[in-house]
Amino acid sequence: MGSPLLRLEGVTKSFDDADSHRVVLDDLALEVDSGELVLIMGRSGSGKSTLLNVISGIDLPAKGAVYVGDSNLTEMSETARAKYRLSNIGFVFQFFNLIPTLTVEENLVLPLELLGVDKKTKRDKTAQYLEQVGLASRRHSFPDQLSGGEQQRVAIARALIHEPKLLLADEPTGNLDSHTGSDVLSFFYDLAEQSRVAVVMVTHSKESESYADRIFDLLDYGLELRK
Repeated sequence: MGSPLLRLEGVTKSFDDADSHRVVLDDLALEVDSGELVLIMGRSGSGKSTLLNVISGIDLPAKGAVYVGDSNLTEMSETARAKYRLSNIGFVFQFFNLIPTLTVEENLVLPLELLGVDKKTKRDKTAQYLEQVGLASRRHSFPDQLSGGEQQRVAIARALIHEPKLLLADEPTGNLDSHTGSDVLSFFYDLAEQSRVAVVMVTHSKESESYADRIFDLLDYGLELRK
């Protein structure tokens, strides 16, 4: 077995304000392999979203290191982290974060535009990923013309279109009904298994548990593997 795709070593994160020093993550360790779907469970405010921001390099830990493949994100400049994230990490959010003034197709093309991908590749990849999420017929629709489940599938396609090594999902079913949420979770599971993408999903949804390879609870600022 090869090296893990994602590795966290001794990650600590805290926040200071005028009145207090608040620890959110304390000496946290985690390894995730390619093709694995890992759930991070925890109550609201437990630090799950902060953990994803640290994994992606949006935030830096106060101590410790974050490796994606052979790259140590904590040693990169902010510009280098942003460039690395654009090429190697996909992000799916609870509130979809689609640009309302762009069509479905235009939302998908945006990451490829930022990467300077040529016109034919953009066209081919957009068609491929819209087909993969079952929305080829909605390519010219705007986000507000789609259901919540359709919007989330567009968001997933946008997160995947640049073929990242690592996909991070922040409460991706939080705004969906249970049936639609199950469809989205099944898609994540199939994605990890078939495309060998490492998926880390933070949630407090019990319905997510049956789709995970491993489940960790974020408790007392650290991760505890669910037996």
